[in-house]
Amino acid sequence: MSIIKINGCDYYFEIHGEGSETIILSHGLLWSSKMFHKQVAALKSKYRILTYDHRGQGRSEVTSSGYGMDQLYTDAVELIEELQAGPIHFGGLSMGGFVGIRLAARRPDLVKSLILMETSAQPEPNTFKYQLLKNIVKLLGVKSVAGPVMKIMFGDAFLSDPSREDERELWKNELTSNKKSIVKAVDGVISRKGVENELQDIKCPTLILVGDQDKATIPEKAEFMHKNISNSELKYIKNAGHTACIEEPEQYNNAIIEFLASVK
Repeated sequence: MSIIKINGCDYYFEIHGEGSETIILSHGLLWSSKMFHKQVAALKSKYRILTYDHRGQGRSEVTSSGYGMDQLYTDAVELIEELQAGPIHFGGLSMGGFVGIRLAARRPDLVKSLILMETSAQPEPNTFKYQLLKNIVKLLGVKSVAGPVMKIMFGDAFLSDPSREDERELWKNELTSNKKSIVKAVDGVISRKGVENELQDIKCPTLILVGDQDKATIPEKAEFMHKNISNSELKYIKNAGHTACIEEPEQYNNAIIEFLASVK
């Protein structure tokens, strides 16, 4: 558990394991690196795992500006270079995937392989809906929108399973721990520009994962990336939504382990 100054922001990061190859895991909007705890547990015996919290989220500093995807990409580059970690395996979920696409396309020297999880290369299609939720958060806080946001983040199977009530409560509490300042990060996501034309520049081995119940970045978004990234494979995570690393960790971890074993 450490802090590093990156482009004027105190970034929180953790390193687990001592493998010769490094995997960086980059989380989604409204969460933190905690969302990858089951991936870290599964991978740390063989790999060095670096997780970090995006600026304004988790345990990283809330800065006055710098929340656009191009800035977060620049922050990721500096993080890798400062920690002398590259070339790395980069796994990005949703917002983390927006960073990963830019990183693999623009700095291929830093990326050995790419894992894109529940993400998209296209602009945000649900801008009006998310602007409305953001404005409610600005006035009333995250608790006021926790119900609808949980339905965006998780698939029906996870939300309706009686045996997983404790897990749902845990992640709902994590979600509602966000302060009103989270709207800065939300703005960065919903105003992002599309990078569809950069997909052709990604040459490294790429694994694309998507939950078959994902409502936030529907499977068609993953299929579009698969068609436009030449060296890619696409896997659907069954009975999972937008946060499949939590919902179906065994499927998720097996897919990642199998993919990494194939990367030379």
